[in-house]
Amino acid sequence: MKIDLKKLTASQHASIPFSETIDLREETLYGAKPFQSPVQISGEVSGESGVLRLTGTIETIYSTACARCLKPLDIPLRAEVDTVLTDDPDAEEEDDLFVLTGDSVDPADVMVPALILQVEMTYLCREDCKGLCPHCGADRNEVDCDCESKQIDPRFAALRALLDSDKDERN
Repeated sequence: MKIDLKKLTASQHASIPFSETIDLREETLYGAKPFQSPVQISGEVSGESGVLRLTGTIETIYSTACARCLKPLDIPLRAEVDTVLTDDPDAEEEDDLFVLTGDSVDPADVMVPALILQVEMTYLCREDCKGLCPHCGADRNEVDCDCESKQIDPRFAALRALLDSDKDERN
């Protein structure tokens, strides 16, 4: 959805509200496509004394997996945006500015990066998640495996061999 900014620059105080559902199902992040739910954006573009400002909210469900046990997770994401729109190409260094390339703006171009910045590198199903056993792959939250007691640190394998040979000599 493109918003024509000529209407705002012509009047002293004006605003154009917007509300839209966008599709980010093909957006790849960290090797996955986590935005399988619709993305809702809403807000307004306002002009006051020659300054154009885009304010709004973007929200969706971020589908991922627990970083320890790999259970699927749906995380609600929400970002608030308050950005000044400018046509000055030298203003790109500022965080709260969005540089326009014409007489219109697509709110999704401004708001989707703000949503992606809300994504954390990892999520946990719960704070005390025990994860998966590195040996048998069992979910340690559901079952207690005894792999830790069976496994011998490879650095001590030579000592274990000495103990085993000592037992054989006694028998």
